[in-house]
Parts: sequence; C-alpha cells; structure tokens
Amino acid sequence: MSRPGLVPDMPAQSPCARVALVLLGLALGGLGWVDAARAQGGPPAGWSTRADGLFSYQGQTDLSDGGAFSVGRGFLRGSAIYRSDQGYSAGLSIGLGRYAYDFSNTGADPWDDVIDLRLTAPMRFDTGARSSVFLAPSLRYDYERDASASDGQTYGLFGGISWRINDRLTIGPAFGAFSEIGNDDWDVFPAVLVDWQIAERWRLSTAQAPGATQGPGLSLTYSPNDTFRYGLTARYERNRFALDDDGIAPGGVGQDSSLPVALSVQYAPNPATSLSAFVGAEFNGELVLEDQDGAKVSRQDYDTAPIAGISFRLAF
Repeated sequence: MSRPGLVPDMPAQSPCARVALVLLGLALGGLGWVDAARAQGGPPAGWSTRADGLFSYQGQTDLSDGGAFSVGRGFLRGSAIYRSDQGYSAGLSIGLGRYAYDFSNTGADPWDDVIDLRLTAPMRFDTGARSSVFLAPSLRYDYERDASASDGQTYGLFGGISWRINDRLTIGPAFGAFSEIGNDDWDVFPAVLVDWQIAERWRLSTAQAPGATQGPGLSLTYSPNDTFRYGLTARYERNRFALDDDGIAPGGVGQDSSLPVALSVQYAPNPATSLSAFVGAEFNGELVLEDQDGAKVSRQDYDTAPIAGISFRLAF
C-alpha cells in the first residue's frame, strides 16, 4: 500500500443520527453478554474448553471525499471455563484478530493492517433461584501492524444482573466502563439484557460473535429443527486503534465505526459444533483519524458496504 498525504476532514454526521447510532450500539453491545453468561451457567460441572472464529470480507465501498477501500477480517478465540456444582463459573478467553485494510485511489492511506489481541476473564454466580450476576473484566490491545502494542492498550469491565421472569423471558440491567486509546476518557454506558423465547421456534436474544468490537448484537432467529437456524442480526461496531510512527498521523489513533446488519444460516450437527455463513451490509460507516494530541485530522463517511463471511464454534 502507498502511505500518503492527507485525507481531508469531512463534516460529522448529524447529532441526532450519531446519538441514535451510539445509543443503539451501546444497547446491542451490552446485550451480547447475556448469551455468554447464560452459556457459562449451564451444566455440567468442571472444566470445558471452546474454540471459535470468524472470517469476513467487506466489499469495496466509496469514501465521501473520493477513493474507496475494502477490509478482510479474521479472528480466532480460545476459551476455558470452570463451572462449580453451586452455580458459580469463571474462566479465561484469549483472542487474536487481524483486519487487512486495502485503500485505493484515495491519494492517502490512513493506515495499514490492524492487530487485535484480547484477554477476558468472565465470571458468573447465582444470587437467587431466578437471578444471576456476571462480571467480565478485559484487557485489549488494538494497534496498527508496525505500532507498539502497548500504545493500543485498553482495559475495562462489563457487568450486570439478570432475572428469569418466566421460562420464556430473562431480562436485566448492565453497564460497561472501558478506557480509550489516545485520551484519558472512559467510555461508560448502560445496557439492557434480554433473552426472549417469542414462540416455539422464534427467539429474540443475543449470541456470541468472535471479534465483535462493541458486543455481538441482537438477533432474531428461527429454528425449524435442532440442526439449522436462520437469523437476522444487527450490532454496532466501533474499533479504535493506535497508529505507527509513519503516515499522515504519526503516533495517532484510527477509528472505524459502522452498523452491520446480516442474514445468517447456522448448521449445528451436534451441540458441540456449529458452522455459520452470513451476508449483509454495513450502514452509517465512518473513518476517523486523530493525531497524537487527540485532534481530528480527518473524518470521512463511507457508502453502504456489502459484507459476507463464515464463523465456527467447537466445544471440547
């Protein structure tokens, strides 16, 4: 890739649109932890391990000030969880991802490939016959390939409590608090947790998604049998990462945000194995470039972009 001059600063999205998008993203991001907490709380007792991954491609899309770009994404994660007979569980999850950006005809490539390393320690315990609490402290490194990993370090906690109202509905509040790259601010937000069995074959809930930056998102699924499941999923993505010392914002910060919506089909021949394929689009896309002092160097919207990919899960 070429490493060029300046991408011109673009006007921000309207305040209403940005507020609505952020609130939706925070809610969906928080909802994503419900599935993780529910999965960790079930039998059997003892240790269990799991591996999952995601490979996707965002097709080329035009930038608002000219030029275009595409992204290939890959993420692999391994998890080990211990469950006690008393309903307590704790474990460790380690994930590694790479996002390969390809800019064309921009006259300036704001960044190259981005590395994503995550460590999360989820834990869960029951507080009553129908309620449970979960906590998930995490440490994360997001940085351009030639940058220092320590420059992209962030940490934080997501936690919440949920109540099983009846056999079909689980709901409760949660919150997240995470440090940010490039400044001393904290991203603190509330969320609502929900898992609703609408009908025999229909469910509105969340499902874990490896590599999601703001949570797996909210899914409406239809399961005609135990082997196949069809779904419509939406979530908010906001990925900030440290830049290297070259390019147009040396030592600065890059950010890619969007609202992906996808249709998926999942094949699960047994409870321990699943393979999914999905197609969809990313809406409200935006690239932001900041210098090492936190000042905006550029901001560009990008057109609705097609996305497609596969994911898998293996339990041991």
